[in-house]
Amino acid sequence: MIKIGISRKKTLKKNPSQLEIELERPKEKDRNHHLGGRSFYFFDFDDNVAYLTTPIVIFQKDSGIEKFLSSGDWAKHHLNIGKEGPYKDFFIDYDEEKGSFKYFRDKEFNIFQKITRKKQTFLEDIEKALLKEDLAWKAPSWNCFYHATYNQRPTSVITARGHNADTIKDGIQVMVEAGHLPRNPNYLSIYPVTNPNIRKDLGDNELNMSVADLKRSAIRQSVETAIEKYGYSPFHRFGMSDDDPKNVELITEEMKELKKVYPEMSFFVIQTFADKYVKTEITRKTNRLKRPTKSQENQQLNLI
Repeated sequence: MIKIGISRKKTLKKNPSQLEIELERPKEKDRNHHLGGRSFYFFDFDDNVAYLTTPIVIFQKDSGIEKFLSSGDWAKHHLNIGKEGPYKDFFIDYDEEKGSFKYFRDKEFNIFQKITRKKQTFLEDIEKALLKEDLAWKAPSWNCFYHATYNQRPTSVITARGHNADTIKDGIQVMVEAGHLPRNPNYLSIYPVTNPNIRKDLGDNELNMSVADLKRSAIRQSVETAIEKYGYSPFHRFGMSDDDPKNVELITEEMKELKKVYPEMSFFVIQTFADKYVKTEITRKTNRLKRPTKSQENQQLNLI
């Protein structure tokens, strides 16, 4: 007889210092709350909210040997893979199950894996990250993500991952259970934009749009969802943070288009780096980016 064991739920260590801060921290209203406006926070996840070890796989052209890249290396080199630079002899495989992004997709579990409570890679990688010191896994937008969650600002997660939306929620729930977040975010929308079903929802019926274009479409849909759910107000504020330069470029273009449609609302683009961020606002009259002063660049990332 084959005995099938049930895996025990891994208990993550609580974060007592964060919980102590929470007890002393008052809730803050939206900046334009008295005028009927809300602040909406849109976040990329990897290298922006959290640093995870999920690898991207590229393949050697002749041998097919796999090479693992971090998401940071991918952001830096992906445009030149197979063309020039250190990865000119490699290629990207777009096969959903065995290709370069197989660890950024949900797995179809068999009966044995379901009985033994096998977890999706996203959850496992978050659990691994939380075993490290905070500074090792909290990315530049973490404080802003915590702030938005603590004050229950409407929040969207717009990520290049291809998991199901529920998997993204489950991963963030792990952070809540470990005490790094006081509660779950007030979700406005979740867009893992390379998920085939999400792609189609974003208008990519041929499944050939770039991640940056998909994120651009997700931002527009999230803004429309915000207005539908919370009502129209000229005092609404929207901000999206991302670390990938190409994504930031197209996010900026989409924010400009949204500013034309909703000229009285405020739109922000935040590009995050390892040790800083650059927050810019699209102005009403010129539809250009209003860049922060040097002192503003060093302030905590905040949209309120």
